[in-house]
Amino acid sequence: MPPRTYVLIPGAWHGGWAWRPVAERLRAAGHRAITLTLPGLGDGDDPTGLRLQDAVDHVVNEVERLDLTGVTLVAHSWGGYPMTGAAHRLAGRVAGLVYYSAFVPRPGVSLLGENPPENVALLRSLAEASPTRSIPMNLEFVRQLLMQGAAEDVQRLVTELLTPQPSGYWEDALDIPEVTALGIPARYVLSEEDHALPRPGTEFAARLGVEPVMVPGTHESLLTHPDEVAKALLDD
Repeated sequence: MPPRTYVLIPGAWHGGWAWRPVAERLRAAGHRAITLTLPGLGDGDDPTGLRLQDAVDHVVNEVERLDLTGVTLVAHSWGGYPMTGAAHRLAGRVAGLVYYSAFVPRPGVSLLGENPPENVALLRSLAEASPTRSIPMNLEFVRQLLMQGAAEDVQRLVTELLTPQPSGYWEDALDIPEVTALGIPARYVLSEEDHALPRPGTEFAARLGVEPVMVPGTHESLLTHPDEVAKALLDD
């Protein structure tokens, strides 16, 4: 397989650190892997006032700054939003898209718009209670939805690593056509025990017109099953 360049986009609360186990395996297979941390999600970042466009701009700016071509963009979870927005602006540089247990955005529908009303009410209340309008993570959420069944010490460690999510990233929609209109090959990789997505991963895959490639583990299988996730990214 000729060497590829993968740009790995993290999901909500995560930084580039979450992709490192997978990235190391991609590099060991002879490929270039670049892990991004989006604005407001780095250690010590100020999340105040950030909007979805800031995350899209960051992905675009990094690909252009590094003058990357023939890129495979890969997004985890909420990262499907900034990846989709960036793909429309980077179409000439992008060879493929991979949504990994990720949202596949619909035009004009925010991440909050993909959630049931009770979830939206909770998330909005958490944002309003924060001076930076960011949404924190807690151990119970990790236990029940992100890493159910994982060892307690692992759940606690991941909870400590996760960074409050700027609420503007979830409130904004992409007012652009469906990603399928770009004609860029797109795939969907889905964790078998994913409980975090508000809709079945198969529904998001269907928006791309594809069947998901299944990998073992929970929503955090990029951390717990990096061999399998890396293999799914390498196998077309």
